[in-house]
Amino acid sequence: MKENIKAYNNVLELIGQTPLVKLNRIMKDYPGNYYAKIESFNPGHSTKDRIALYIIEEAERKGILKPGDTIIETTSGNTGFSLAMVSVIKGYECILAVSSKSSKDKIAMLKNMGAKVYVCPAHVSADDPRSYYQVAKRLHEEIKGSVYINQYFNDLNIDAHYNSTGPEIWEQTNGQLTHFVACCGTGGTISGTARYLKDQNSDIRVMGIDAYGSVLKKYHETKEFDSNEIYPYRIEGLGKNLIPTATDFEVIDQFEKVNDEDSAHTARELAKTEGLFLGYTSGAAIQGIKQLAAQDVFDEYSNVIVILPDHGSRYMSKVYSDDWMMEQGFFDSKNEADVANKVEFIK
Repeated sequence: MKENIKAYNNVLELIGQTPLVKLNRIMKDYPGNYYAKIESFNPGHSTKDRIALYIIEEAERKGILKPGDTIIETTSGNTGFSLAMVSVIKGYECILAVSSKSSKDKIAMLKNMGAKVYVCPAHVSADDPRSYYQVAKRLHEEIKGSVYINQYFNDLNIDAHYNSTGPEIWEQTNGQLTHFVACCGTGGTISGTARYLKDQNSDIRVMGIDAYGSVLKKYHETKEFDSNEIYPYRIEGLGKNLIPTATDFEVIDQFEKVNDEDSAHTARELAKTEGLFLGYTSGAAIQGIKQLAAQDVFDEYSNVIVILPDHGSRYMSKVYSDDWMMEQGFFDSKNEADVANKVEFIK
């Protein structure tokens, strides 16, 4: 009798159950134990696969999404890619409003996954008709049979991580984690995961990583939206110029802000120390942990879990491009080795 072929039915069955990897070198100067949840092991190479599949299948279950419908979303790139991937498998049209801050690599990936892409100016207010929020809303109103995912204001964004990421981390650590760290953009990843973990152990400390130029940290501390906090920054998928309802500020204990330059260099350092070729936001997450560790937030008994959300291949024209780094003024005497020419052509 022939053995059954062991294969998945489609790529969607590969979503979730991403590995936890100990960080050995990049955090060696700080007390504690540090572990990274590597979300680039998802088939769409980011944590956003989780919400894309969960929200779409919930919409199908409730009869909101029907065959032949169109999925519309605002995205810095990763959610869009995940939605496009799920749409390919399930047979939906996909339209994405993307920030112009998104890398060319991300935009090309979205197009090649069959999505229709609208690139919108990044540095306009959220209520500007040209913003990717408003463009997506307009398209949803104009296109019959469309469903607007609206990840920033969709509680299912939180539920997806409560039901997947949180339980995975709890099981992988045997409940021994003391701190959970994640970047905060829409807030779904940190909020859903933190809710689950705190339901298991309320003593777990949750740290959100925010960007300079974003309003989230100050809002968490004061409950006031301060537009004076807003200014352009380069990190994608981190921070916001509005307050997403998909962020549960009550389960986050504190925020730490990081800047563009340090986060870019830390992403490169991850590759050179841990062999992890990951995205700009992953660099921001590790940079945030370094800053927290320097403030003596962790001790030798700390077990710190950090979400590293996506893959470095989406940033080849940005943080992994020496030309781009030079254009941003990110190279100076303290990181000359980073720009040294390591490519030699044999003639």
